[in-house]
Amino acid sequence: MTEHQNKWLIRAAVLLAISLMGVVVWQKYVHTNNNKDLVSGNGRIEAVEIDIAARTAGRIKDILVHEGEFVFSGQVVAVMDVEVLEAQLRQAQAQHKQARASVATARSQIAQRASEKDAALALVNQRDAELENARKHAARSVELLERQAVSRQQADDDAARVQSTAAASSAARAQVAAAEANIATTQAQVTGAESAVVAAQAAVERIEADIRDSALKSPRDGRVQYLVAQPGEVLGAGGRVLTLVDLSDVYMTFFLPTAAAGRVALGSEVRLILDAAPQFVIPAQVSFVADVAQFTPKTVETASEREKLMFRVRAKVPEELLKKYITVVKTGLPGMAYVRLDRAAEWPARLQVKLPQ
Repeated sequence: MTEHQNKWLIRAAVLLAISLMGVVVWQKYVHTNNNKDLVSGNGRIEAVEIDIAARTAGRIKDILVHEGEFVFSGQVVAVMDVEVLEAQLRQAQAQHKQARASVATARSQIAQRASEKDAALALVNQRDAELENARKHAARSVELLERQAVSRQQADDDAARVQSTAAASSAARAQVAAAEANIATTQAQVTGAESAVVAAQAAVERIEADIRDSALKSPRDGRVQYLVAQPGEVLGAGGRVLTLVDLSDVYMTFFLPTAAAGRVALGSEVRLILDAAPQFVIPAQVSFVADVAQFTPKTVETASEREKLMFRVRAKVPEELLKKYITVVKTGLPGMAYVRLDRAAEWPARLQVKLPQ
């Protein structure tokens, strides 16, 4: 056999080995189980992660849960130290009390200024009456002077009294204007004092909210994935204390080739079989199909498979099913996802739903 023929035989053997390896990998990771209406891929159970963090800066007083522990919505999982906040609350409450006292004082001053205005108005009426009397007296003096019944000095004195009384009336009116100005000023003081009360009340409510938020609560039913901080540590605003996985939003992410992914619609039925519990078949639905292709995941070890472009698909487990088995749901478990491409096709017997009793 010639050297040229040997090279061709070696090349043919290599190509055959690669083809066989591709078939094996395809059957293991993305095969159709001899059913054109089914396609499958391997993946892992995942869930949405939620960070539990301190809203304001402070020291961690205590952490009430452990890694891996199941927690319920509204459960207190950690407590921040509130000694400084309680001192700030007492100060804000004192300022609120002082602001309310200022409002009461300003309102009493309004009543006082109103009394001053009433007195000034009464004085105006008195001065107007005196002015009217002085004018009449001066007019009679002029008539009597013409008949020489009174002296000119008397008539001049009566005329001067008119001018003096008119000046007194003007002064009384000025006092009324001043009283009205004082009332307006005092009303502005009341408005300012009332605004101070509102601001002080808002400060009290803000600090009370900070104190309430110092008890860190789980927003969802979930499982503690890991602790980020420990009791005694000082965190800044937004500092993470621990991370939860939301067990009401659990899904498996897997990858399909272009030909299969193009036939998968949102809402398509999926069956999940986990390596840890192969006797159970879990129903799910396609909730996401990537619109951009990417390389196959690193869990596929062959170079030929890594060179193929794949589409990421997510199958979500129904929320009502998760609620029923929420205490036993675990993330990170590997398994297989089987997607039914034809809605009218029947599921094989081995992929019929089978759940724990």
